[in-house]
Amino acid sequence: MSTPTLTETPAGLRPRRRLLRGLPWLVVRQHRTALACVLGLAVLGTLWIVYQRHELVQLLEAGGWPEKEVRYAVDDTRGYGFISSLLSGLPLILAVFIGAPLIAGDRENGTAQLVTTQSVTRRQWLIAKLGFAYTLALVCGLVLSAAFTWWWEPHRSFFLSQWAEGPIFDNTGPVLPALLLFATAAGITIGVLVRRVLPAMVVTFVLTIVSAYVWDEIRIRLGSVKMFTYPLDGEVPARFDDAYEVDRWVGNAQGELFGWGTCAEATEKAQDACIEKHGIINNVIEYLDPGQMAAMQWTAAGILLAGTALLTAFVLWRGSRRPL
Repeated sequence: MSTPTLTETPAGLRPRRRLLRGLPWLVVRQHRTALACVLGLAVLGTLWIVYQRHELVQLLEAGGWPEKEVRYAVDDTRGYGFISSLLSGLPLILAVFIGAPLIAGDRENGTAQLVTTQSVTRRQWLIAKLGFAYTLALVCGLVLSAAFTWWWEPHRSFFLSQWAEGPIFDNTGPVLPALLLFATAAGITIGVLVRRVLPAMVVTFVLTIVSAYVWDEIRIRLGSVKMFTYPLDGEVPARFDDAYEVDRWVGNAQGELFGWGTCAEATEKAQDACIEKHGIINNVIEYLDPGQMAAMQWTAAGILLAGTALLTAFVLWRGSRRPL
């Protein structure tokens, strides 16, 4: 039987091993409330998606799908409304409540000055803070995107939202993680520039809302628009059911295009006269093929990640040159 020496630390008093140590542990400890809330939303959203998919599968199987046609619209369910609101609002939540106060809060309450006067440089502190925020955004984005894609992909025909619209395009594949990273980086950058928490959160909120409208315009331009012409009194072929219609025109034999409402007069006689005057004989649709979705999503993710990298580089550059 061995007797412990005076230099040995009793087993009960030895410090427990932690998964995180040093700066990462300090940052997680500092933001544990925000971390718990965001991860809770991600877990709740994922479980709700799993439940909604299970309900959909049960309903379709009961109706004999795919052998029989089942009339059902996912967008009309209350569960989908919750999920859509959560996924659409998550970039705003991360930008305003994680990104904006991340550095601005340290500057306002003096935490950054306290830490960086120890044995830690400003760059190390910034890297630890950015690593925490980006890891949180990436994990939430990957989990929710994978779950939503798993729900939508085999049942896309039951979703009223089209594949090129925000509720689907932005929440499936690589776009959602990239969007969350960019929103977080934008919030952090605004916090560094504004340097006070409440004004930074307000500015971030406003700019995030504005950027959502800008992103709607950018999204459609990521694909290669195609044109299809068919007779004026004809029907659109079934192969275009999954295509995203960008615009619609009417045209004559010379290839001139006119707006869809050019001959939308109140009376049938006036419409016929307008059609004859312009020589209109065709309908023309401007569309995006669903086969472009993957390429468009990876292009969108690339743009967002490039923006994230630029904003991160700016934060590190400014933080290393000027006091936090």
